[in-house]
Amino acid sequence: MKLVPVDIAHKSFNKKIMGYDENEVAAFLSKVAEEVDSLIREVNRLKETLREKDLQVLEYRDRDKVLKDTITSAQQMSEKMVKEAEREAKLIINDANQKADMIGRDSRDQLKNIYRDISELKRTKLQFEANVKSLIHAHLSLIENKNEFFNTDLLNKVDKPIDLKGL
Repeated sequence: MKLVPVDIAHKSFNKKIMGYDENEVAAFLSKVAEEVDSLIREVNRLKETLREKDLQVLEYRDRDKVLKDTITSAQQMSEKMVKEAEREAKLIINDANQKADMIGRDSRDQLKNIYRDISELKRTKLQFEANVKSLIHAHLSLIENKNEFFNTDLLNKVDKPIDLKGL
């Protein structure tokens, strides 16, 4: 059975011959009752404080769990974003490489076409020069032949009348 301050304060003792002084026992029991009452109040206050602290601990644990979940979620989202960014970067780099390759091929093709055009122009120039030289030689030959033609007996025959009846 639990003792409470009231039980101690109202406790009565049997009287015996040459027993305790009743006033002294009553005063002591009163002090004990006050002390026990004070201790009970202190225990109750501490229990209330403990209950409040337990509630705070539960609240902090809930907050801790929410924070941990939030951090985990943020980490997962961050990892997902990093992977997505890396994938996108790879796509961009691949696209850029393909475009660079295409530009390189186009440039090489254009360069080949330019070299081919230059070669064709050189060939055309050489052919033109050869044709001009040939034409010049032909004209020179005609001029020389004309001089020979005019220097021959034909000039002498021109002074004589030509007989066209025999033709």
